[in-house]
Parts: sequence; structure tokens; C-alpha cells
Amino acid sequence: MLIERSELADVVCFLPETRHEDERGWFVRTLDVTVAERAGVDARTFLQDSQSRSRQGVLRGMHGRAGAGEAKLVRCARGAVLDVLVDARPSAPSFGRSAAFRLDDETGRHLYVPPGFLHGFQVLTPEADVCYRIDREHDPAEDLAVRYDDPDLALPWPLPVTAISARDAAAGTWQDLVQRLDGAPGH
Repeated sequence: MLIERSELADVVCFLPETRHEDERGWFVRTLDVTVAERAGVDARTFLQDSQSRSRQGVLRGMHGRAGAGEAKLVRCARGAVLDVLVDARPSAPSFGRSAAFRLDDETGRHLYVPPGFLHGFQVLTPEADVCYRIDREHDPAEDLAVRYDDPDLALPWPLPVTAISARDAAAGTWQDLVQRLDGAPGH
């Protein structure tokens, strides 16, 4: 696996180098703990593996976790998505900055999302399956959300949004989250 660094502090992409193909189809390694550790990611801490399936234009996000946050390893197992991150760590050099990554079933690129980031994606193909490895159990009391269309973030969604959850549509603004973070202990 190749390791690609992002312009956002601590965000890493893993790209499988070798895809073994034959008359049956193909095989690729989707996680290599040794490679992850070389990139500074402790892949042994992931506790939960989840998968979503969505239709083209569906947008899921922007989500994060309060408290200790949540690390994720995200990949698109079927189809393609535009995966978007926003650094919500007030002490980070890339605080408030965003980056977009195409994840698809052809390249097999994986995205490591460190704790303290907002995460969301939009489906680019007729359907897409997104797989997440997460390092903490879900606690709904720690959920954070910011509107996908917040003008302060100006996130680069490439398609019209065809569906979004009621919770995501009702999410607060980036400025609401910044004020909440400013009031958090240790900030």
C-alpha cells in the first residue's frame, strides 16, 4: 500500500499498490496494520465496522464527535463518492479548512479520518457502498453536525443533493460549532 499525505494535518490516504486479477475477477488487500502504523495510524484500535448503501446524489454529513472524537478508516467498496473532511480541531494548523477526496471501487483508496474532523460524502455513481472502521462505540450524546451547505465552509459538492436525512438538513452552522468548541473544556 502507498501512503498519501493530505494538506489537512494528520489525514492520510492509503492506496493499494497491487490488485491481483485473473479470470475470476480481482483480489486486493484492504487493510495492512503494518503500513498503517508506518503512517502513524493505530489500526488495531478500530472497534466497529459499518457499511452504508446510497443512491446517486445522496449526501451524508457533515458529522463529527465531541469529547475524545472518533477516528475512522473510510473506503468505497462499490461505486464512487466524493468524501469531504473539515478540520474541527481548534488547536490544529488546518482548523476550519476542508479537503475533498474521491473514493471508489477502482482505486481502492482508503481515507484515515483522525478524531476531531467533520466527515461527509456525496454519491457520484448510481449506487455506492461506503465502509467505515471506527475506533469508538457510538454515543448519540456526542454527535456533532454542521450543515452540508454552510456558506462559511463552501464545501465542493459536485451534484445536486437528491436526498439528505432530516437530522442533516436541520444541522447547525459552522459558526455554531465553533462557538460550542470555544466553550468546551480545554479550549
